[in-house]
Amino acid sequence: MDIIIVGCGKVGQALAEQLNEEGNNITVIDTVAEKVHDLAVRHDVMGVVGNGATHLVQQEAGISRADLLIAVTGSDELNLLCCLIAKKAGNCQTIARVRSPQYYTETPFLKDELGLAMVINPEQAAASEIARVLRFPSAIKIDTFGRGRVELLKFRLPENSPLVGCAVKEIVTKFRCDVLVCTVERGDEVHIANGDFIFGEKDVISIVAAPRKAAEFFRKIKYKTNSVKDVMIVGGGEIGHYLCEQLVRSGMSVKLIEKDPKRCEELCATLDDDVTIINGDASDKNILLESGLETTGAFVALTNLDEENILLSLFAKSISSCKLVTKINRIDFGSVINHLDLDTIIYPKNITSDYIVRYVRAMSHTIGSNMESLYNIIKGKVEAAEFIIKENSPVVDVPLMELSLKPEVLVAAILRDKKVIIPRGHDSLQIGDAVIIVSSHLALHDITDILK
Repeated sequence: MDIIIVGCGKVGQALAEQLNEEGNNITVIDTVAEKVHDLAVRHDVMGVVGNGATHLVQQEAGISRADLLIAVTGSDELNLLCCLIAKKAGNCQTIARVRSPQYYTETPFLKDELGLAMVINPEQAAASEIARVLRFPSAIKIDTFGRGRVELLKFRLPENSPLVGCAVKEIVTKFRCDVLVCTVERGDEVHIANGDFIFGEKDVISIVAAPRKAAEFFRKIKYKTNSVKDVMIVGGGEIGHYLCEQLVRSGMSVKLIEKDPKRCEELCATLDDDVTIINGDASDKNILLESGLETTGAFVALTNLDEENILLSLFAKSISSCKLVTKINRIDFGSVINHLDLDTIIYPKNITSDYIVRYVRAMSHTIGSNMESLYNIIKGKVEAAEFIIKENSPVVDVPLMELSLKPEVLVAAILRDKKVIIPRGHDSLQIGDAVIIVSSHLALHDITDILK
């Protein structure tokens, strides 16, 4: 597809890289010539320097033949204007990044009136991911499928776990749990687990299960599953704002530390009275200690500086057993950061690109299935995708054991009516099923892509 991306910031760069790797024709627009040139050279995409909210610049970028325009500049208003002009000039699909809570509450109106295909809010999406993890702090990461009926949970095995030394195939018989092990990360190695794989200490494991079955599994392997009662958040930006709203609705006690007095006043005016807002510099450890860091159930570092978030989280880990969540903006150093053992790490830019890439793949589907959800289990290595089987295809009515699947492909779950099926070899896919596929073959567009 021909795709125009307006804005060459971190989100724009991540989108250009990922969508280009999937075979789309990408043109990027930005007012900063250096950003456009660097992105064009690094990823072999077309670049246009100028204001993406002008008809002239969009024409130069090829709006008349474009299938999709994605506006991800730093300005909500500019993004909406880009999409409005694109809709009039090229009649293509449009996606706008909208970060402000004031605009985001009007998403249905904006989509209808401006004809937007999607409104994406990285901060709100990141806050939702953090809130899910805080409700189930055993997990490093939780992704949901089938409108919450199935969860993919990633967690780290403690040294004394009863799973250590067990084979994957023993889980069902030994613990009598209806879960499916998808991936195992051991150091820099990544495995899509087969039945003979033996678990080791500190392995990072991803499982798929219905929420109730997952909770039962964690109880049986003696893993802490209670949600946290109180949360300390450092950083009062938009993610902190959205997160406070969600956590208060869940009944959690929230303290938020923000060093900008003006921002503290804004938060006091917009947030619920149940949120305690502290005006102070969290880089002063005395502020953290006086605010109750040693006894808090969870600590969430959301400042604008990655280095500060990492240091704050490491300090919290040194004096407390609380659940840690650390926001990282720069995605180039993921492999280094993963070795710091920081519990849950949130990359807002990756969340945004996942949402948009899922939509792009759904636009280009051709053979009887729609992509509903897409998550990176391990960025650049393993994905989990949810497909809806729309019509008859080679995968329908054939027992899974008889399907000629590509290597490193796992049918992780089937949702049929209101039932969640953790599939075995004799199960088969039917029209109307939602099916979750875990695969190291990136860029699956259609359910038939799992076949050899």
